[in-house]
Amino acid sequence: MELSGARVLVAGATGALGGALARGLHGAGARVALTGRDAGRLRALADELGGAPTATADVVDVAAVRAAVEAGVTALGGLDAVVVAWGVVAFGPAAEADDAVTEELFAVNTLAPMSLVRAALPHLPDGGAVVLLSAVVADAPTLQMAEYSASKAALSAWAGVLRREVRARGVGVLDVRPPHIDTGLVDRALAGRPPRLPPGHDPEELVGAVLEALRQGSREVVLDPRAGQLVHR
Repeated sequence: MELSGARVLVAGATGALGGALARGLHGAGARVALTGRDAGRLRALADELGGAPTATADVVDVAAVRAAVEAGVTALGGLDAVVVAWGVVAFGPAAEADDAVTEELFAVNTLAPMSLVRAALPHLPDGGAVVLLSAVVADAPTLQMAEYSASKAALSAWAGVLRREVRARGVGVLDVRPPHIDTGLVDRALAGRPPRLPPGHDPEELVGAVLEALRQGSREVVLDPRAGQLVHR
């Protein structure tokens, strides 16, 4: 994908990773539309990016999510790509997990991204792209993070099937499965205290890997354990 001039909807733009990705895409010449839950932070980011169009939406409100997609399509005159950077986390033993917390994890991390992508797909042209942020725990479920791991593994599995189903249209599906990124998400957990985690990677490393993966039409962004850095393939 040629990023310069590409029309990209960034969902979760008020989060650390979503905001970083929106800035990176804007810096690469893309035209971005932003959606997120925090109207004030959304406006601030939009101003930073030269007046990018915005739509406020709560991820668990399906109608609002679909309206945000339509608003982005209208504002940009179409879509070439959609980036979904929603995410929440919780910690604790699997046998003691709160049902309401588990439900929210799956609503935000799994069901909402699916809903937004389904709304966006009819607007994507041949050669368009979907970017989904799952996590390394999709491949390596982690102790004290069973429900979070399961929600991200479900999203990753869905992305893999979707990729095969839309291949004939030439639409790419990029599954981004990074390790722990230093965003402060663990400090905003829905429940519990985080286990001992490795040092967080720089969010800018993730942004660079995602942008290059989009340019190359890659399927995934993952950590290369030998090199200790993110790679796309």
